[in-house]
Amino acid sequence: MYRIALYIFSTLLACAVNAHSPDDKKSIERAMLDYIESQHQVKPNLMRRGLDKKLAKRTFWKAKDGSEFIMETDYEAMIWIAENYNKDGDKFPPSPKIDIDILDIDNRAASVKLSVDEWIDYAHLYKNDKNEWKIINVLWQYHDTKRHVSKK
Repeated sequence: MYRIALYIFSTLLACAVNAHSPDDKKSIERAMLDYIESQHQVKPNLMRRGLDKKLAKRTFWKAKDGSEFIMETDYEAMIWIAENYNKDGDKFPPSPKIDIDILDIDNRAASVKLSVDEWIDYAHLYKNDKNEWKIINVLWQYHDTKRHVSKK
């Protein structure tokens, strides 16, 4: 009986320690929407709002010679993408798919899976000292991994 009571108490304590507010979930979703909608709508200010300046975004890629490497993108490149990638409005379908799955929130850290039309992003976010959730890490891939090849 003692073990059961101890287990229940420790479970409740763990839940209290890892507690997060409904506002955290909304803020995490907002950061993820800022990230993807900034690309759809050519709004770099949304990208700035959702990302931490120390962003590290990575994927695996193949060079023309067939060797694989890790391609990295940083904060400044993502701002450029938000400003330029969809300028002609032809990079996304008229009603893009956006599916945000918050995998875990623990105090000031969160893990999220973003599924969009042609790729997925696994993102890590943190809540900064201004109480803002920011994307700090992203690992992404196309659903069709054969697209991870340099064309130049």
